[in-house]
Amino acid sequence: MSNDLPKATHQGVVRIRDIEIPCAVLNDGTRIIRERSVAKILGKKGSGGYWARKRNPGNDAILPEYVSAKYLEPFISVDVRINLLNPIRYRTKSGSEGWGVSAALLPEICNIWLTARDQHALNDEQLLTAQKADVLMRGLAHIGIIALIDEATGYQEVRDRNALERILEKWIAKELLAWTKQFPDDFYRHMFRLRGWQYKPLTVKRPQVVGHYTNDIVYERLETGVLEELKKKNPIVTKGYRKNRHHQWLTEDVGHPKLRDHLNGVMALMKASANWNIFLRLLNRAYPRKGATLEMPLDDLEGR
Repeated sequence: MSNDLPKATHQGVVRIRDIEIPCAVLNDGTRIIRERSVAKILGKKGSGGYWARKRNPGNDAILPEYVSAKYLEPFISVDVRINLLNPIRYRTKSGSEGWGVSAALLPEICNIWLTARDQHALNDEQLLTAQKADVLMRGLAHIGIIALIDEATGYQEVRDRNALERILEKWIAKELLAWTKQFPDDFYRHMFRLRGWQYKPLTVKRPQVVGHYTNDIVYERLETGVLEELKKKNPIVTKGYRKNRHHQWLTEDVGHPKLRDHLNGVMALMKASANWNIFLRLLNRAYPRKGATLEMPLDDLEGR
């Protein structure tokens, strides 16, 4: 068996009503369904003859048994035919060889049977297979097959982690950048006004809570995972302070421009607000925390 075959990193079973579909995610991210299971769930178990013929040299152009009938030929598109003629060989987690079809093909396979039914090309016995295809199609209409496989195999956690890593690569610098002024004085001037504090522009001393406000108003609303990663890069070292500023760990090409855009939007909301509570309501509506539930529109901000 070739060592070049893609390998299943995650395996599981998708369940739609009483139908079970063995599936896997390969190391290149391809989501597949075991080819033999497609025949089984459609009630086309066969005798194994298809697989015997498939393994013989020169028999590549054989459609799977669940769509190989002559009466289905008019309903198989060229693209679907090509994909069905080229099942995916892979290694299972145990190391044995398996055959699968792309998960995205399952709705197409069901559609072949449903189209044949709608064109009155099936007899009573064949209509039973179309009914199974109908059940599958209805189930897939509610929850996509890709999401089902990711959940069934546990790949969802890997997918989410990979997506977060790609985000952080764009936002977080690999090395600490030299300090440059990123927060305009007006940001703090408006914050102090809205909190009812006296603003002293000639001093850098500010209430400790200002740091918590800045995290909430700015960093928690930039992008998912950014603040958590900044805290790892820039931990509290002594006396409750951080050695550097968070923005020194943002990338120059993505992080800093996004930060400036966000600050400009936040300061516009600050200018439009008469007090801190109004500002927070506008902020939560315009720039919700990443992962937070969107706040319903408020008709009368002043009265609440």
